[in-house]
Amino acid sequence: MNSAAIRVDGITVRYGAVTALDRASLTVRPARVCGLIGMNGSGKSTLFKSIMGMLRPECGRILLDGVDPAVARKAGSIGYVPQSEDVDWTFPLSVRDVVMTGRYGRMGPARRPRREDRAAVAGALERVELESFADRQIGELSGGQRKRAFVARGIAQGADILLLDEPFAGVDKRSESTITRLLRELADGGATVLVSTHDLHALPGLADEAVLLRRTVLLHDTPQEVLRPENLARAFGLDPVAQEAAA
Repeated sequence: MNSAAIRVDGITVRYGAVTALDRASLTVRPARVCGLIGMNGSGKSTLFKSIMGMLRPECGRILLDGVDPAVARKAGSIGYVPQSEDVDWTFPLSVRDVVMTGRYGRMGPARRPRREDRAAVAGALERVELESFADRQIGELSGGQRKRAFVARGIAQGADILLLDEPFAGVDKRSESTITRLLRELADGGATVLVSTHDLHALPGLADEAVLLRRTVLLHDTPQEVLRPENLARAFGLDPVAQEAAA
């Protein structure tokens, strides 16, 4: 097994005159949950899309299990749970259909589900506790249920690397607990998980390690070290002395 499941070496991404990521580097080993922390606009979504191969950095490189992101995507070894605003919830797909898209890479050109595809989807829906919602249109689900459906897609896909962009935003406590449990189970089973979150209190129970991002990687360490006030101040642009005085 490659020593790095996710390897990001010095990537820079710009949108016109705006620098979203500046020589950002990150290495995550297999079978780990890594939390990604940063304020809005810090480059978290840009980093995810770069790792997925949806954006091409102007410099640096990215390897997933030692191969280019495009190769990993074609092989179905990387799954992505996007932010809610990146999804058209009015599209006429059932929950089962959405989860089945995770199997497309394993089907032929006609994309006709086989017995093993249907079994993988059914098993994934059961794991996220959505089997009774399988025939619902995806937009009819609550925010937490929608996120669980996309986690199920990654499970059905059998992805070795799973990226989740703010999966806990706007979800109910049950969904948060279910997603956290599933991510820990996936990592225990050998998958590598990179998850961005604003829920700092839940980070130690979720992640093995954490990254502070502010257009570049400021710190990559244990959740306990990352959550130290002086370190959070660097990521969120706060003055730790003023923070302490105001507390």
